[in-house]
Amino acid sequence: MAKGHRSQIKRERNANKDTRPSAKLSYARVSVQKACFVLDAIRGKDVTTALAILEYNPRYASAVTKKLLESAIANAENNNGMNPENLYIAECYANSGPIMKRVKPRAQGRAYRIEKRMSHITIVLDER
Repeated sequence: MAKGHRSQIKRERNANKDTRPSAKLSYARVSVQKACFVLDAIRGKDVTTALAILEYNPRYASAVTKKLLESAIANAENNNGMNPENLYIAECYANSGPIMKRVKPRAQGRAYRIEKRMSHITIVLDER
């Protein structure tokens, strides 16, 4: 059983909350493995370099990640009052989402399952 009044528990939980600006994209139609190729390329870089990398990366996940990064920059600028020139990517990761299961007909009446994977992509920024 938790100790203290409900409002006290909520205050303690909110005190430990991460205040860094972030953006999350849920149910992106790209697999985690393919998203991680793009995220590994920009992890730890400053924001302008990361945007340039994503602009010229030919993968589909880079276009999705670029929009997400621009959203995180706007969150940092408008909600936290941070300067975009001082921002860098502190964390970026992709977690697996639900899987759409489809059936592909094969020879001799068999059916193979096709799994169309989704991912939840998160970008967390911080100031240098």
